[in-house]
Amino acid sequence: MLLSRGCRTSSYFLSFDKGARLEIMHNDAIPATANDPMAQFTGLIHMAMSVGSEQGVDALTARLANDGYNVVDGPRRTGDGYYESVVLDPEGNRLEITL
Repeated sequence: MLLSRGCRTSSYFLSFDKGARLEIMHNDAIPATANDPMAQFTGLIHMAMSVGSEQGVDALTARLANDGYNVVDGPRRTGDGYYESVVLDPEGNRLEITL
């Protein structure tokens, strides 16, 4: 299902019976290199976890920041209505914390 389409971005979500979802996203502005861990790149971009509430997003983001993890975005409301933050794990993978 196409959820958002701008001049440069489109997302499709596949939903599974147990509640998991897979997002397939296209964005013309994403470079093909992973040389900058703060920037998005092609390939596997992030893993996301739902914590159930905006307060949960805020609390887990604050805890991870306090523990020394790099918060690269948020918490914030995205253009497509999600409330989320993005934190880098120790290997530089993007972990999205959402509702």
